[in-house]
Amino acid sequence: MGAATVGASFGMISILLLFFYLVLAGLGVYCLILFIRLAHRGIKALDIYIDEKSNRIH
Repeated sequence: MGAATVGASFGMISILLLFFYLVLAGLGVYCLILFIRLAHRGIKALDIYIDEKSNRIH
């Protein structure tokens, strides 16, 4: 193997790693959005639950 072949293989590895990191970053952002939406629904559900419980007592 010549130096050019080794350099090209390291270039391909770095491109693949960059692609892998971009995919992981995209998945991280997607999971964060899903978690925020889930938390928002949970807060709404807790508000409804607290409202029902407080109206029952009075």
